[in-house]
Formats: sequence, C-alpha cells, structure tokens
Amino acid sequence: MSEIQNNTSSSRLQFFPVMMFAVIMGFSGITLAYKKASEVFLLPEIIYQILSYITACIAVIITFIYLLKLIKYPNEVRQEIKHPVRVNFFAAISISMLLISTVFHEYENIALPLFIFGAGMQTFFTFYTITYWLNKNIELAHSNPAWFIPVVGNLIVPIAGDGFADIYLLDFFFSLGIFFWIILTAILFNRIIFHGMLAQKFLPTLAIFIAPPSVGMLSYLKLQGAYDMFAVILFNVALTFGLILLALIKNFYKIKFFISWWAFTFPMAALTMAIITVYEKTSFEYLTFKLLGYVSLIMTSILILIVLIRTIIAVKNGEICVKE
Repeated sequence: MSEIQNNTSSSRLQFFPVMMFAVIMGFSGITLAYKKASEVFLLPEIIYQILSYITACIAVIITFIYLLKLIKYPNEVRQEIKHPVRVNFFAAISISMLLISTVFHEYENIALPLFIFGAGMQTFFTFYTITYWLNKNIELAHSNPAWFIPVVGNLIVPIAGDGFADIYLLDFFFSLGIFFWIILTAILFNRIIFHGMLAQKFLPTLAIFIAPPSVGMLSYLKLQGAYDMFAVILFNVALTFGLILLALIKNFYKIKFFISWWAFTFPMAALTMAIITVYEKTSFEYLTFKLLGYVSLIMTSILILIVLIRTIIAVKNGEICVKE
C-alpha cells in the first residue's frame, strides 16, 4: 500500500505544472491590494500583514515543490519550457519573485535579493520566449492571453525596483512591456475574433487582458509620479477590459475547474490597486472611484476565496498534477 502511495506522489510531482506559480501571483496581488487599501481607505493593516505571511508561505511551498520536480524530473521541466503554450507560464516564476519583493519592500534584506533575482530571471524568460516565438513555427491556435506573461511582466519590474535600481534600467523594462502589450493585444484580438474562441481550459486567461494596462499605469506612476493623460489612458483601458470581462461573465459559469482559473485573480487585484491609486492621485475628489475600489476589493477577495476552495477540492480529488 505504501509503495502505491509513493508511486502516486511521485507521479503527481512529475506533472506539477509551472502554472501553479499563478497562485503566488494571485495571493501577492490581493495582498498588495489590501496594502494599498490600508494606506488610502485606512483599512486595518493587520489584514495585509496576515496575507503577506500567507503569501510568503505559499510561495515557499510551491517553489520548493517545483525545485523537487526540477531535480527529480528534469526532462519534464525541459518539455514544459519547450511547449508552445506552457513556455509562457515560466515567467510567472520571476513575476512571483518580483511581487513578493514588492510585498516585503520595506524589508530591504528580503526585497532587494528577490528583486535582483526576479529581474534577472524576468530578463532571461523574456528573451528566451521571444526567440522561441521567432524560431518556431507557432500555430495561431496556440496563442492565448498567457502570451502577455513573459513580456508584459516586465511592467512589474519598475514597481518592485522602486528605490533599488537606476531609473534608466526601470525605464527599459517599462518600455519593453508597453511595446509588446500593444503588439500582443492586436495579435490576440485577431486570434480570438477571427479564428475561434479559446479552448475552455484557457477561457479564464481572458482576464489577463486587464493586467497590462493596470500594472502599466501603476508602473508609470512609479516612474513619473504625475497622473497625466498617458496614465489616464492606461487606467481607462484597464477599466474597459474589466467591464468586457464582466459582460462575458456568463461564458464562465459552466467552465470545468482548471488551475488556469487562477488567471482571474492577479488581473482583478491589479485593477483594484489601479482604481484605489487613481482615487488617491485625484486627491480623493471622485467618490465613484472610492466606491469602485471597495467593490473591486470585495469581488477580488471573494473570487480568490472561491478559486482557492475549488483548488483544494481538486487537489483532494486528484484532479491536479495529472498527465494531460
């Protein structure tokens, strides 16, 4: 019996997906949203402090498990990074490090090493993925909003690197992220509109459209400070994508649970942070933004709780970490 259990555990480790790092992104996002809400809405700091430690524990566990997979099943990892769809999720590793660095930004001994390592890995995964796209005959059917992760993830670097890196270096990452956000938005809209809707498993990744303009605005404000016309455009685009996702909500009702459901979480948290930040930057004049901020924070919290519960149930039922 014990031998069977060991074989089952080994099998699950073998198929532990790199997509699991999206869980860290989701928890980091909601932690930062509550941190911002505590500053602007004066919510109790204990909420984000508890969430920060929960996020750190989840990050350690997921990273440890994936490192075990790398050691024990290097060929499986090699196949993942050469896969036309899964390759895009490897940047979730570096983004997770950058987000954890932001969560613990006031603790320089923790935040700075995470930023350096995360920014270095983000650079590697960015150029690895771009060269992968250029060298391979990628089919349009393989494209999905997860393509944003390896290149648009660069927009997080200026946020995490605030006070740690030279402004010109942070400008470079910001420019790279904005450039590829524009290009990939056009490509992915063409794919979705003219070449059929995404496979059911990847429908949740539609939420990723919200993340680039939301994070882009937050990143831009870190670099420039002023809530000018460019920041307004980025915010309004993010809000528009959020409303589009809301209009498509009926499409998500009957979707079977996949780990890709975590793709809903970080974009919603990023939009929440963007709304609260706009309320702050407009000198608290627009109560509509305050109401939107509260609503978005509550919705995102409920969303993460639902996805977490469904994930735990799926793990218990053996539906995660199985061969596709």
